[in-house]
Amino acid sequence: MTQKYEMNWDLDVFFEGGSSSSAFAELLEQLKSEIPALKKELESMKEDAGVEVWHDLLARYQKLMSSTLQAYSFVDCLTSANVKDDKAKNLGGHVQAIHADLLAASTVLEAGLAKLSDESFTALISDAKIERIAFNLAEKRKASLDKLNPAMEELVGDLSVSGYHAWSDVYSSVVGRMEIPFEEDGEEKKLSVGQMFTRFQSPDREVRKDVFERWEAAWTNESELIALALNNLAGYRLALYKHRKWDSILKEPLEMNRMSEETLTTMWETISQNKHRLTPFFERKAKIIGVDKLSWYDVDAPLPAGSSKVSFDEAATFITEQFQQFNPQMAEFAKMNFEDRWIEAEDRPGKRPGGFMTDFPENNKGESRIFMTFAGTPGCVSTLAHELGHGYHTYVMKDLPMLAQRYAMNVAETASTFAEMIVIDAAITKATDKEEKVALLAEKIQSAIAFCMNIHARFLFETKFYAARKNGPVSKDSLNELMEQAQKDAFINLLGEYNPTFWASKLHFYGTDVPFYNFPYTFGYLFSTGIYARALAEGPSFADKYDSLLKDTASMSVEELASRHLGVDLTKPDFWQDALDLVAADVEEFLALTNE
Repeated sequence: MTQKYEMNWDLDVFFEGGSSSSAFAELLEQLKSEIPALKKELESMKEDAGVEVWHDLLARYQKLMSSTLQAYSFVDCLTSANVKDDKAKNLGGHVQAIHADLLAASTVLEAGLAKLSDESFTALISDAKIERIAFNLAEKRKASLDKLNPAMEELVGDLSVSGYHAWSDVYSSVVGRMEIPFEEDGEEKKLSVGQMFTRFQSPDREVRKDVFERWEAAWTNESELIALALNNLAGYRLALYKHRKWDSILKEPLEMNRMSEETLTTMWETISQNKHRLTPFFERKAKIIGVDKLSWYDVDAPLPAGSSKVSFDEAATFITEQFQQFNPQMAEFAKMNFEDRWIEAEDRPGKRPGGFMTDFPENNKGESRIFMTFAGTPGCVSTLAHELGHGYHTYVMKDLPMLAQRYAMNVAETASTFAEMIVIDAAITKATDKEEKVALLAEKIQSAIAFCMNIHARFLFETKFYAARKNGPVSKDSLNELMEQAQKDAFINLLGEYNPTFWASKLHFYGTDVPFYNFPYTFGYLFSTGIYARALAEGPSFADKYDSLLKDTASMSVEELASRHLGVDLTKPDFWQDALDLVAADVEEFLALTNE
């Protein structure tokens, strides 16, 4: 049968020619001149500048934000699809320098806002042309008071290109060159880490064990250089925070996620108090696959009945149909992704591991691109739905000012996880036999385990790692120990074998855009669980309310967002407990279906 949907994305619609694109080179040159020019105008702006002056400068600033994001997304797509594209890597360095220039301009903008009297600032954000970004300007004004003076912050941005972001590039280079030997179909192959990772989904435990042992050996072999990268990334952050007089490593990630520490603490405490309710699932799954205790490589593995392959076309059709049941606009958006080639899903060598969605805001059409490696497993279908949820979030915000589109990671994970829930629940409901239903229900519970235990392990590891890093570099052996202990604590000692090199293999520890790239996932999962329960209760009429909530995600704190659109208080355990009760209900159903 002819495949309906292509599995390679179209980037030429943005810049024809990939890393050799002349149009992209022209954009970079334009940004290199226009951003410093804007910065100079901001520096010379008088304190009594009128609203019209501010409006013009803010409009230009937001346009440059949009263009810089366009450039970043393009390079990210190129380097992810081909880790050996040296031209793209070089362009990435140029984009990082441009981003540093934009940050410098942003710092001057923040300082200008901070200089305004309370009365003048109130008048500015009350103007009809500016009020839609009032919240975002207030954030910038406050940020200026928390940072170093503009000249010092500009120096920070300049030095970060080679002294901070470069360590992330080192990590990507290490991952890009890695090849892991693996015997498959009677042939010895050398797989990229992205290809090797998909083999963890094998229904054969002996295969998974072999994959795990080779995986651990490969990361151990590279751990010395990776540890150097991790230590220098953390050392840079700690030094910067010290000079800014920030006393908490969580200050930046919490503010980036527009979230209070009280909410974060309440969320983790409520999760910890409910983890024992997942224990029966671990025990039952171990019994089903014939082991005394699950190992790390068993937790996410499919049950035997859930190992059938799904084609990309089948996944596309199923996802679109389920989105249609909830919100026709989501279904139309999904169709655009598949028909217009917004997705890179081919399983081939040379791709980086993992998946992501990145947006291209320049044409105001809400375009985005999804990157993943589709291996035909139910987990891949879930990942595809997850990334489409991210894309839809961007799509519904396309008509807002650029500043009002920059939602934080935690609410981004809300939209993606919500989309994933729609698809997995539909698959469970439509299951044709008991075995299929059990396998899909296990997949859903395993998602809860990932968010409440795996992500918690990452959070515990980073918290302890940063505390240790204050006293100097942490050795690779100590990193292994910290990670294994964090996993034991997060999984309440339920596993027989852990993954001590996870600190090396997880890309999220090496990103420079978002520190503590972990807890927002758990927030998004549980927040979306509460929203999903509301959607089920209210039916199709909830779709418009959902879109309204998404549109507000970059314009208020998460506490205000939850209060305004859901009528709940995130600093209290009730909301989180209600969401975790739904997880426990899934476990009970699984136990009932597998009770012999």
